[in-house]
Parts: sequence; C-alpha cells; structure tokens
Amino acid sequence: MNNTIAALSYDNMDEACTLYVRSPSGRYKLASDEQILAAGRTAAESLVSQSSPVDQPTKVKQFFQAKLAGLGHECAAFLYLDSRFKPIRYIEQGPGTLSQASVYPREIVKTALRLNAAALIMAHNHPSGSTEPSMADLNLTKHLKNALALIDVRLLDHVIVTAASTVSLAEQGQM
Repeated sequence: MNNTIAALSYDNMDEACTLYVRSPSGRYKLASDEQILAAGRTAAESLVSQSSPVDQPTKVKQFFQAKLAGLGHECAAFLYLDSRFKPIRYIEQGPGTLSQASVYPREIVKTALRLNAAALIMAHNHPSGSTEPSMADLNLTKHLKNALALIDVRLLDHVIVTAASTVSLAEQGQM
C-alpha cells in the first residue's frame, strides 16, 4: 500500500513557492535548495516524539520521508526504539551512491547494543522514484532481522522512501 505525500526533492524544486531565510544580520534573503531541505529534515523531528511510543505507521513513514526524500543519493537510516517503542535515536548509518547504500548488519547490531535498543525501524530512499523493493532490499531485511534476533532486538519495519510516496515492507507482509 502506498502512502502518497507531496514532498520537496531535487526533482521538483522549480515548482515550489519562493521561500526566504533570515541572515545573521536580520535581513531576509532567498533560501537555497540546501537550506530548504535542511529545514524540512529538522521539522520532521516533530512527527516522532521522544516521549511517546512510535505507534502510528503513517507518522513514521512521513518522518522518514521528510528525512530522506530530498537526497540525491541512497541513504539508509534507522530509528532505534526502547522497550516501550519510544525513540532513542535516529541515525543515518548507510550513506551510499545514486543506486545503492551500504548497510552492514554487524554495525547495526553494535549500535543497537550500545543504545540498549529493544527494536528499530529501518528506512532507505530510492532517488530513482521507484518504491518497488529490490531483491537486495529484501535480502538485507531478512539478514538484518535474523542478526538482530540473536540479541533480542526486533526489526519492526523497513520503509522505502521516494519523493512522492513511501512503502512499508511490514504492511506488505515482506518482513
């Protein structure tokens, strides 16, 4: 099931309204593309509260879309959760290239142990615009889920993000 949300990305920046930022001197100037995208990623923090359990899949997908949709390269990100599914930390751990991100299950396991996480949600973007999970995406999900199970940490979902939509592998029954 796709979750379609209008999102700002490098593909549609010319269609957006004019935005301004205030300089340190107090004057307003035209915002750069990077400033707009950075502000959107910062604003995404309000979608997932540190004090509330992550129990609304739509908000989780919106959060990851705001964080990852505008990137011109693939990036894997993780939301580490405590035993009540409250966020501990959001970390982008798999920077990549135009068509792939490198994710090492061993590093994700080490981070989960260091943060004392009980669960996590993974997301990565597809700059190509396709929400279809690749065989590599499905294999990574399986390997990561198995590696985390060895230390009693649950992989709750793997969300694929594009500028226009998101897909949850858990909602599709592919976890």
